[in-house]
Amino acid sequence: MSQDEPVNKHFLYPGTIFAEPLPHMISTVLGSCVAVCFWDKILCRGGMNHMMLPLWNGEGLATPKYGNIAMDKLLARMLDIGCRRDQLIAKVFGGANVSGTGLESFMIGDRNITLALEMLEKFRIPVAARDIGGRVGRKIIMNSATGVILVGKGRTAGSAG
Repeated sequence: MSQDEPVNKHFLYPGTIFAEPLPHMISTVLGSCVAVCFWDKILCRGGMNHMMLPLWNGEGLATPKYGNIAMDKLLARMLDIGCRRDQLIAKVFGGANVSGTGLESFMIGDRNITLALEMLEKFRIPVAARDIGGRVGRKIIMNSATGVILVGKGRTAGSAG
């Protein structure tokens, strides 16, 4: 670990968001799920969501498990920690149509990707990078102080979300 790497670490579970003012190494594992990472290029603060399904249908709890809720909550949290919408960039990961999940016929990965990109367009937040779709899972690690994100694919990525 270099001197510039944050000491604080946070594993992001499916259906949650994370954004804090202090630097963190935020990691998660994605299959058909999508993670959107926001980074404020002036304040050097970042955050991430981990959406499992694209849309909340109005029934039950409106949790970040659903993409439309996760996107709204992450943006609100970034603003709460002092970031400005016009200083944010986004990076989008995941949305694989992984075999063996039983969800391939529903194309959950593709639907999660579409929702994330549509909401970023609505928010007018530019997408600076993306690694989306395909048939293999990913593990991502974000340095919230630099906005740098490492991506591992395939067997090394794990199998959750």
